[in-house]
Amino acid sequence: MSFAVNKNDQLQVKIEDLTHDGAGVAKVDGYPLFIPGALPGETVKVHVLKTLKKYGFAKMLDVIEPSSERIVAPCHVFPTCGGCQLQHLSYEAQLTQKRKSVRDVMDRIAKLPDVPVHAVKGMEDPWRYRNKSQIPFDTEDGRVIAGFYKTRTHQIVDTDVCIIQTTEADELMAMLKRKIQQLGIETYDERTHKGMLRHLIVRKARQTDQVMVVLVTRHKKFPQKQEVVELIQQEIPNVTSVMQNINTANTNVIMGNETINLYGADVIIDRIGDIEFEISARSFYQVNPVQTEVLYQQALDYAGLTGDETVIDAYCGIGTISLFLAKQAKEVYGVEIVPQAIQDAKRNAELNGITNTHFEAGAAEDVIPKWYAEGKLFDVLVVDPPRKGCDEKLLETILKYKPGKVVYVSCNPGTLARDLRILEDGGYRTKEVQPVDMFPHSSHVECVALLDLSK
Repeated sequence: MSFAVNKNDQLQVKIEDLTHDGAGVAKVDGYPLFIPGALPGETVKVHVLKTLKKYGFAKMLDVIEPSSERIVAPCHVFPTCGGCQLQHLSYEAQLTQKRKSVRDVMDRIAKLPDVPVHAVKGMEDPWRYRNKSQIPFDTEDGRVIAGFYKTRTHQIVDTDVCIIQTTEADELMAMLKRKIQQLGIETYDERTHKGMLRHLIVRKARQTDQVMVVLVTRHKKFPQKQEVVELIQQEIPNVTSVMQNINTANTNVIMGNETINLYGADVIIDRIGDIEFEISARSFYQVNPVQTEVLYQQALDYAGLTGDETVIDAYCGIGTISLFLAKQAKEVYGVEIVPQAIQDAKRNAELNGITNTHFEAGAAEDVIPKWYAEGKLFDVLVVDPPRKGCDEKLLETILKYKPGKVVYVSCNPGTLARDLRILEDGGYRTKEVQPVDMFPHSSHVECVALLDLSK
């Protein structure tokens, strides 16, 4: 079979769009080529690396006509690190591109060309926003390295600085690289499944300034733990918690099931708005606290609560959205499949003196019908599913019981669009979609969509 494009071709192409992971898209006689680093509107010279039946991949050799929105990425490892995809695009253009990507899936997948997609709500200062860092360690040519993985690999890009994470994470990463060899601590080698230190995890509470450090190790036995704790305290005075997480498995999953307190409290406390949350070593908590408040306020605005409504929060996690909703609802029922998260949600409700929430562990598609069978009626349903979108059975459950309003919080516009089409076919109407930029300089965008039953 012959293609318009062949492997090892060198071509001059015009970039038309970006993929969902930030690569430029060019078309040669209708054949798409994906080109990392290229931006819409640019003319670039490329070397074709791979051709498949429906699309191919190419490496950019030169920018012949640059985009007016191209900038010099401020991070020195941006070209190789997989953490950010869009630092070479101005922030204003990033927001425009993200809105375009949402508009595209609303048209193409949801078949909703008339539904308003608003301008993306971005950040005033889109740097140093991540309150959680997960930093792998390794040894290369006898030297300890740490940083972040190259795109689609487990090869570490060594760095001492990441300008989207906290300065505390930078300082701890650099300090441990200097010190662990002196202490005789071996870094973990995932190829041989040997060594000790796997990851450094740093969590910071933005409102209280508390910092938790988690050392992920291959063994429970950690002879140098006291020296490491003292070094951490010397480096970062606002560290209030040092934990050891043990992960003995030969896996690329970061954390194991057992966590030991080495120093301080088991949790740090943060606030979103006026609600406090306890965050443990393994708690899920949104990594951008500034935009989390924007996202949750949007969900609350769409819910339109007056104080008389009973609300379901499916995929409720540790109760973050539930407690926001509870301030303005009659009652909120939260369901989450992870039992530990439900325990955290109950504790967070108690911490804030909120008494009109009810949390239950289980699959939403099982628990929600049980609530209806018990005679409970619901006015609003809020869903905040993982990237794969809502479980098919949950969508069937929504369409069976038909709560009057659905607020869909999504971290994946593609699966959001798929699910909106299903709900539309079942009698709901999508009123509007508001994108929120939770991850500046990456290709990701979150959305909140409002649906109600058609009259």
